Amino acid sequence: MAEKTPTVRDLKGGPARSKRGWLVYAFALAACLAVAGCNNQPYMSPDRLNRGLVIVLPGIEGRSGYNEAICRGLDGGGVSWAIELYDWTSPLGALYNLGAYDHNRRKASEIGWRISRYHHKYPGRPVVLVGQSGGAAMAVWTSEQLLPGESVDGIVLLAASLSPQYILDFALENSRRGIVSFHSKRDWVFLGVGTTVYGTMDGRHTWSAGQVGFDSPAIDESLAAYRKLFQVGWRSEMAEAGFSGGHLTSGAENFVSRYVAPIIVAREARKGWDEALIESLLDAGGGSEDQAQDMPASRPATAPAQQAPTNEGD
Repeated sequence: MAEKTPTVRDLKGGPARSKRGWLVYAFALAACLAVAGCNNQPYMSPDRLNRGLVIVLPGIEGRSGYNEAICRGLDGGGVSWAIELYDWTSPLGALYNLGAYDHNRRKASEIGWRISRYHHKYPGRPVVLVGQSGGAAMAVWTSEQLLPGESVDGIVLLAASLSPQYILDFALENSRRGIVSFHSKRDWVFLGVGTTVYGTMDGRHTWSAGQVGFDSPAIDESLAAYRKLFQVGWRSEMAEAGFSGGHLTSGAENFVSRYVAPIIVAREARKGWDEALIESLLDAGGGSEDQAQDMPASRPATAPAQQAPTNEGD
């Protein structure tokens, strides 16, 4: 029997995943993901909480030295708000976290309640979500599942493990500034081969949006929120800040300090993000526009066939 083509969005649960090779993949992840650090939250003082809140959502490995570097980078880049590293993952391990669609949706709802409680205690303060890899999917799902009347100030996605066809309208509508998504065609090991074989967080066996970018459907009245989606392809000068283009460096401390933190704290951003503002902040972070990688800022609704991976390093 032919396999049924999945819908773009499946809120009832992700499709069944192949279990073949999961043990091998688990060992590969264990070798690559060095879990480190303790469970403290060094950037959660009352003074910081009174200014605003950034919630950092890690990838499927959970709290690790990689995502602690994101927090340090935000702090070093001038984010004076509270910075909370929210570990949404299960102790059952990385592969469970990748495939546990219903569990992950429930955790996204819990994060939404966390935001609601924060707004109740600190009305009018901004909240920004920063998600890396699987945490980028959690950031999107959290925004989708906010209570009526709730919103976040903005969302930053680093190497998102979501399918390119995932519809972002709900998340965009619940984000005042919108979404800035960083992607890199060099990230073909984890977000190319890896998610094609083992699936994205939304259960699609395809190259991820963190590798090729999100599809941008033709904007009409029903999808006007897509005007608030800003996609940033990897640039060669980002390597000087520690982001080589591969998956494991997408949250490098210096890269986050120079490229991500300014987007969050920019004074002009209080009125909302726009293309000119994002571009000026990227240029200030490390280079000129003509060094951008060969990739459009947004992709058409009908994506071209995937290209075979090159020999670019991870």
